[in-house]
Amino acid sequence: MILVWTAVSFLTGSLMFSYWLGLIARRNLRTVGDGNPGGLNLWKAAGFAYGLSGISLDFLKGYVPVLALAGSGSISGYGIVPVALAPVAGHAFSPFMKGRGGKAIAVTFGVWSGLTGFGASLAYAVILAILLAAGRLWRKGRPSSSAADGFQVVLGMLLLGVYLLESGYSREILAFWLGNFLLLFYTHRRELRQIAKREKSP
Repeated sequence: MILVWTAVSFLTGSLMFSYWLGLIARRNLRTVGDGNPGGLNLWKAAGFAYGLSGISLDFLKGYVPVLALAGSGSISGYGIVPVALAPVAGHAFSPFMKGRGGKAIAVTFGVWSGLTGFGASLAYAVILAILLAAGRLWRKGRPSSSAADGFQVVLGMLLLGVYLLESGYSREILAFWLGNFLLLFYTHRRELRQIAKREKSP
């Protein structure tokens, strides 16, 4: 049963709503900004209405299946880990994009919201807001780069792990967090490499 629900969740996560909405708006997200086929890039390419729709749909494809399964009690214990990771992996490695999906930020928020009743997703949002404010102070008002934004997403997820540990979340939740962290690390690997090169340069 776990394998079936994991496959269903992966398929749900692999639906590239933002990319398809971009095509409806006659915008190929692969040629916009950093080429990410996600909601934020859709917002930049096609405006508020399309962008908000894309972000909402990407959120829901993580939120709905996890909420339905966690709430029904159909799957419990460590069985929830692969099911919860599947929408994030589906978005990151979407077969509809030949395995080259998006960065999985909105779907990550969706899964955490369904898994923890918005508790961890709200904590993650607060952490990212603090990192964003700190980044602006550090840059002294200069605009952010995609590399800096990606670094904040990954660092924020790392700090979320500290919060989860200190708050006494279950081992199953911590196991999901580790998988989610590794997936976000992978989807933001280009930005992290840019940061690393910048730090090494004289």
